[in-house]
Amino acid sequence: MKTPRAIAVLAKGAYLAAEEIGTVTLSFDDRYRRRILLAMDGGRGEFLLDLPQAVRLAEGDGLRLESGGVVCVRAAQEPILEVRAGASSLAQLAYHIGNRHLPAQIMGEMILIRQDQVIEDMLNGLGADCRKTLRPFSPEQGAYGRVPRHGHAHGGDDHHSHGDRHAHAHDG
Repeated sequence: MKTPRAIAVLAKGAYLAAEEIGTVTLSFDDRYRRRILLAMDGGRGEFLLDLPQAVRLAEGDGLRLESGGVVCVRAAQEPILEVRAGASSLAQLAYHIGNRHLPAQIMGEMILIRQDQVIEDMLNGLGADCRKTLRPFSPEQGAYGRVPRHGHAHGGDDHHSHGDRHAHAHDG
């Protein structure tokens, strides 16, 4: 039997619940893909995600199968650090998180980041109230759209290749 192919992404709400044939639960990193074999939740079978270009999938998006039907994307529970503080202090903490190019989900009363003991220690030293939890993670996409693999974006059409280790003006 031929593996079904998902050939299009439908935004949350752009498809009918009756079209849904299953769900796939993916981590934040796994929700940025172009082509990969995925397994539906509950052992409902595999399908090939086969898109023209890599796309950031969001909670509730649908993956349209070539043969018909939609697989609904679910955001996986991940080890997350909830960062809380007063409004002005939270803005300062957001600055320090952003200065380190960390993916962050900004919420009204807190910032969510991936668990990292070094970062947690730094934030606690700055007066943050940090709590470890498991929850879905959908960080901001940033000023330039998607977050590149090497951790920061470039302005304009400056698409070039270099290693993960390189200096920034703020590195010292």
